[in-house]
Amino acid sequence: MNVEFINPFLSSMLNVMSTMAQMELTPEKPKLKKGQVAMGDVSGLIGMVSEQAKGSLSITYDASLAIATMKGMVGEAPDSVNEEITDLVGEITNMVTGGAKRMLSEKGIEFDMATPVVVSGHEHTIHHKAKGPIVIIPLSSPHGKAYIEFSFDES
Repeated sequence: MNVEFINPFLSSMLNVMSTMAQMELTPEKPKLKKGQVAMGDVSGLIGMVSEQAKGSLSITYDASLAIATMKGMVGEAPDSVNEEITDLVGEITNMVTGGAKRMLSEKGIEFDMATPVVVSGHEHTIHHKAKGPIVIIPLSSPHGKAYIEFSFDES
């Protein structure tokens, strides 16, 4: 998988969390994910298509980090994952993808993106649109972890 394609998403995720929620995330070593079970409690999944590739991105949060993110963004948050939290995760997925889309556009890579789908619950599954490998990058914080997953079929 092309690192040039992945880095804008990682950079955008770190930027969105830093500017919107005043939260610094620390990327860990990327690895290949086996299976479709999510690593966290609530996930935003967005499909993307370009002339160069088609696939999807997901951002999964531990419940504790999703709640802390909402608290950082709006000053208050519920005690558990509810509709407000799932809406927030969908919006962050949109913001991250939009930021990455701008960065990739500057490199001549254009893509269209779908509306994010949000799934939550313990051991929920994520079904990526591509048949290629799934790369997962854990992001750690004092409030829990987030995970960015990518799966693309390059043309």
